[in-house]
Formats: sequence, structure tokens, C-alpha cells
Amino acid sequence: MNNKAGILGIGSYLPEKIIDNLYFEKTMDTSDEWIKTRTGISERRIANDNEATSDLATKAALKAIKCAKLKPENIDLVIVATATSDMVFPSTACIVQNNIGATKAAAFDMSAACSGFIYAMTVAKQFVENKVYQNVLVIGAEVLSRVLDYTDRTTSILFGDGAGAVVIGNVEFGGILSTYLGSDGSGKEFLNIPAGGSKLPASQNTIDNKLHTIKMAGNDVYKFAVRIMGDASLKALEMANLKTCNIDYLIPHQANIRIIEASAKRLKLNMDKVYVNLDKCGNMSAASIPVALDEAYRLGKIKKGDNVVLVGFGGGLTWGSSVVNWSIQGGKNE
Repeated sequence: MNNKAGILGIGSYLPEKIIDNLYFEKTMDTSDEWIKTRTGISERRIANDNEATSDLATKAALKAIKCAKLKPENIDLVIVATATSDMVFPSTACIVQNNIGATKAAAFDMSAACSGFIYAMTVAKQFVENKVYQNVLVIGAEVLSRVLDYTDRTTSILFGDGAGAVVIGNVEFGGILSTYLGSDGSGKEFLNIPAGGSKLPASQNTIDNKLHTIKMAGNDVYKFAVRIMGDASLKALEMANLKTCNIDYLIPHQANIRIIEASAKRLKLNMDKVYVNLDKCGNMSAASIPVALDEAYRLGKIKKGDNVVLVGFGGGLTWGSSVVNWSIQGGKNE
């Protein structure tokens, strides 16, 4: 039996509420044209007041389990990649484990910001290929709208909420051909939420200074991202013994359209081989890649046997990439 880990099922969930660029035109010094030109974003999904990260993750998880033709009790491990956990502890993964009825599963969260899904998928791959677990549920989920300063136009316009999930298990065909992870903690100040941890616990000062919201050095992050997205993709291809000409589809982290276009150019890909939902979803951090991957699959853009490159970057600084030979049948109109 081929002991290769791959994606057995996939699903995603987006909240119903939409905030478009006109909202920001009314509340700060910006415009729809300015936002679109610099980011590629037209709108983003926002969770309802009664929706937490675990709620979005639960809905995506159930869809992925159904797609894999499994039941919740077949899941051995739940990993949730998120920067917006429901609470400090217990983990959001434990809450999801209970919500879906995965009574036999262990559970933990993964913290790697926007790279979190690929980090979590890499961990799942090891568990499956080392025969520790048979079916691992990997979820990228975020409610970033709760950690934004809506007076800061450099960050508030960028982010949205959502969740995507995959079930990783043994596949007879294809599978996860390679994964590559990296980090550079010297860039920790470029993208972070300063307060809320042991260094700066909640206080009147941290609240007054909005230190519980996302802070970003935009130019530094942009320069880093343009370089690392291409470098990481090429490294994952090299590890899989493939070249850029072998790429059938690219699913990049949805942070900025100019970063995505630069990555495609580096990989010598036409944009028709790149999936972009940034315009309608914004940057969903750890949820960006799995949501985009699910949408591309459902639209029939990814077919069984395709080589799909996943690549992302995030706070840490972190980055991750993977080459997946797609193993699920179906897709369009499923």
C-alpha cells in the first residue's frame, strides 16, 4: 500500500456579511479606486457578532469531512491554524473537535499567522506518513475583523474573515509531494498584534493605544513577500523534483494583487493558472489558501493529477510552500 499523505476532502465557509470599499470611503481618507489599485481588494467578508473563529472553522470542517466521505468519528487529529483563536485556552481546535463530534480526535492550534495552514498541513503529513494517525483534519480559520483598528487605513482595508479545511490521509494516487517551511524572527516587528500575551497583558494603556489590533510596516512586508513567495515556491518544486513548467495551478496567499502577480511572473505562469479571490475576500490570513483552494476545486480549475503549488507568508516572519498532486475526483458542479 502506498503510504503517501494527500488531500482526501476539502471545504470552506465564508460569512454572509460583506463590507465593500465604499464603507471605508465614508469613514476615512481613502477611496474605492485607491484600495483597488494598491491591493486588488473590492470587498471582504465579516463574521456576525455571534460568530467566533470556531464557528467558521466548524462549518468548513464538516464540509471537508463530507467531501472525504468520512464521518467525524473517523478523524484522529484536529489542527486549527489561526491568529484569532476564540480564547487563550482551550485551543480553538478543541472547541471544533467538540462541535463536530470528533470524539476520538486529539486537537491543538497552530500559530504561524498567514503561513499557518501550510505549517499545519506539513505537520499532518508527518503524522499520516509515519502511521501515527490515519485521518487528520487541518483547518485555517480567522475572524480578523475583531483585531482591526478601523481608523487605520493601512490595515483595516486589507483583512476579512473565513475558514477553509482539508482532511489529510493516505492516498493511492498523487499526494503532498513536498513542503517547505521557513521563518525569520528578526522581522517580528513588521507584522504583529503587540498586546494580549505575556509581554503586554491587557491593561488600560494597551486598550487606549489600540495595541490589541494588527500593526504592519507595509513597505517592509511587501518587499519581503515579493521575494519569499517566489523563492519558497521554487524550493518546494525543487524538493518535488519538478520545474516551473510542471505547475498546473498556483494557489497563493491572498494578501495583495501585486505580490500575487510578481509571484506568477517569477514562476513564468500566466495569470489564468493562478487563483485569485482577493477581490471579494481580502486577506484572510491562515484561511486564505484553503478557501482559495476549495473554490478553485469546486469551479473545476483543479483536476485529478494536477500539480498545484500552495505558497504563503505571514507574521513571524514565516513562510511556507507545498506541491500537491491533486488526488480528488470531481470538482465542477459537485
